[in-house]
Amino acid sequence: MDTSEFTIGIEEEYQIIDPETRDLKSSIQEILEEGRVTLKDQIKPEFLQSQVEIGTHVCNTMSEARAEVTRLRREICRLADKNGLWVAAASTHPFASWDVQKVTAGERYTELEEILVDLARQMVIFGMHVHIGIPDPELRIDIMNQSRYFIPHLLALSTSSPFWNGRDTGLKSYRSIQFESMPRTGIPPFFNGWSEYQAFIETLIATNCIDEATKIWWDIRPHPKFPTLEFRFADICTRVDEVICLASLVLAIVAKLIRLRRNNQSWRSYRHPLIIENKWRAVRWGLDGKLIDFGRRREIAVRSLMEELLEFVDDVVDDLGIRKDVEFTRTIMETGTSADRQLAVYRETGDLKKVVDHLVRETRDGL
Repeated sequence: MDTSEFTIGIEEEYQIIDPETRDLKSSIQEILEEGRVTLKDQIKPEFLQSQVEIGTHVCNTMSEARAEVTRLRREICRLADKNGLWVAAASTHPFASWDVQKVTAGERYTELEEILVDLARQMVIFGMHVHIGIPDPELRIDIMNQSRYFIPHLLALSTSSPFWNGRDTGLKSYRSIQFESMPRTGIPPFFNGWSEYQAFIETLIATNCIDEATKIWWDIRPHPKFPTLEFRFADICTRVDEVICLASLVLAIVAKLIRLRRNNQSWRSYRHPLIIENKWRAVRWGLDGKLIDFGRRREIAVRSLMEELLEFVDDVVDDLGIRKDVEFTRTIMETGTSADRQLAVYRETGDLKKVVDHLVRETRDGL
């Protein structure tokens, strides 16, 4: 097994910041105007005008993905600077108010607002999606089923949303709570195969729940338009090194599960409510909490479980050329996630604007 078996894509959603107020600013058009010339279809608007989304090209190695993320961030920062703006990578803004944000013009966004009303308007959240190419649809469903178990572990490593509307929420990933107020979100259900999944989608369409499959927003989903498994659970990582570490862990887990399958093995399937319990713990405490080891039926410190995860994927990371990226996990465990660092800045300064300054600086790290 080597990295040529897979393709990788990464999408990130950034905050657009007013440098004077440190608040969100509805200025996507200023960035889009030139951005569409330099980045073409790699830059997109999002539901709110204070958001901008980028997506890498299809990458064949993680080193290509790192180069792409770095290049795109650098260009977005340049475009922001040129227009007197900043950008920040975090899944919530420390003090922005949702009820003053402007919705982006467009039929898709208007329809979303009409159907989901205030649930949609409150989505002042920013995420990161990792796509792993898996051409075989049956394999995509099998790997989605097995990967669900690892969502809490990986979410704990990515947390970057401790604040909401000027408050320390007490949670490490408030974005997760906000997003799950929407329908068809969270941990996906188990499917017995591609045909069962297709029948599920067809039922939702036939009963006017959705008009097409992109309205499924689970933490992992088979992408409706591309032959990829899309991992959507993560808070956006503030630093590029963290982005690539998380994407590498996702790739390593997928590769390991496929290797097990080829050896007529599989990861044990656990009940949906148990995985949800672990996800809540990751949302609440992040790396500082404990997750349930369902096999041993006891709580284990997240950092210990992360070491077990690194051991689990150890036999695939060299083949994939991602050992250094995966082992950056230990650096995150030592220095904390973005959420941990934001909270440290706030406890030191008592000033949420200083937290914004911190996020803007860290977003540019390594560019």
